[in-house]
Amino acid sequence: MNMGDTQIIIGEKDATRIPPYSSQEGINSLIRKSQEAKEFAYCPYSKFRVGAAVVTHDGTVFTGCNVENACYNLGICAERNAISKAVSEGYRTFKAIAITSDLNEQFISPCGGCRQFMREFGTHWEVFLSKPDESYMEMTVEELLPVSFGPEDLTSKKLFTMQNGY
Repeated sequence: MNMGDTQIIIGEKDATRIPPYSSQEGINSLIRKSQEAKEFAYCPYSKFRVGAAVVTHDGTVFTGCNVENACYNLGICAERNAISKAVSEGYRTFKAIAITSDLNEQFISPCGGCRQFMREFGTHWEVFLSKPDESYMEMTVEELLPVSFGPEDLTSKKLFTMQNGY
């Protein structure tokens, strides 16, 4: 799939550029960014490191890693970490996300919560599920979460209104 000729800029202050996503080299560069992010994972309980790198439509890349907590449900996945960093900087649309782990035998796959989190920002952006050797499987958010519930569903006409005003 042709992802355009956007030059990727890593962060606002870093002028490092990686090749455009219309090239294999550009995809591999995004996967490498997710692998670099994985190195910062804080996972003392599961020992399962995950890194993610999301690219916005203007070519800015944000990375994230999983951060665990002794109170397990307070941890955050790499995908949500990277997307949240981008959103906190004003970005709301994305071209692609690369996800990696230490799994050698299978491609990493985002959890259900991350799939829904990605879905919040659209269904037609690319997801690269990768392995440490930079091999990957390409999907879209829609393929990962078919028949999904999104923001537009909240504005759909409802069959009835409840008595208490909801």
